[in-house]
Amino acid sequence: MSASIAAALVLSFLAGAATSVGGLLAFVVKKDNFAALALGLGFSAGVMLYVSFMEMMPQAKASLTALYGENPGAWMSVGIFFLGVVLAWLIDRFMPSHHVHSDALEKKNKLKHLGLFTALALAVHNFPEGLATFMASMENITLGVSIAVAVAIHNIPEGIAVALPVYHATGSKSKAFWYSTFSGLAEPLGAILGYVLFRSILSEAAFGVMFAFVAGIMVYISLDELLPTAHEYGDGHGVIWGVIGGMMVMALSLLIF
Repeated sequence: MSASIAAALVLSFLAGAATSVGGLLAFVVKKDNFAALALGLGFSAGVMLYVSFMEMMPQAKASLTALYGENPGAWMSVGIFFLGVVLAWLIDRFMPSHHVHSDALEKKNKLKHLGLFTALALAVHNFPEGLATFMASMENITLGVSIAVAVAIHNIPEGIAVALPVYHATGSKSKAFWYSTFSGLAEPLGAILGYVLFRSILSEAAFGVMFAFVAGIMVYISLDELLPTAHEYGDGHGVIWGVIGGMMVMALSLLIF
């Protein structure tokens, strides 16, 4: 393995490992501090909504319009986005542990389901990021470092989004940590795929479809899972400020990096 390939793989791994940092930060909050949980879930929703609408959808539209033309590409990106929403709904519909109601045990089940669902969605989201980091590093190591830093900054609040509900549901720091770590492992997996397949199979169209599809999944999780659960544990104003805070963090990370 050449030095450039090794460096590209290491950068992708380090970027993905930032979700573990977010998982550790979730433990700063006391487990019975439900106001902080509501704020954190709102923050997570803000992160995912902002990433979906301000980063992933524009990238998807740009990729698809470049290949298929302005109007067809725009329609494709929107259609694939809503396919992602429908898929997330179907997954949610057939995960019965989430469809529960009032008591404490049922709330814990909902939180655990939420953490797993979020981890899976973010893993799919992180996969093309790892691939992009790898490809950029192969072309220009300086560019690869810049992208890896930007992705790592994004992944810290994503790790919090996974770890918070799992920690509150199970009381287990190790489970919360490993769930958040799992979602970040998709980064180096994406890089390894890039190493194995390199440029021969992957295309601009595939990236466009994946970004639009995952954006739809993340928006569904934010609106149907994160925000309703946040409102169960805290007041509406706290949740909204959490959403705004999550959006601000992501906006600043995108502007700076």
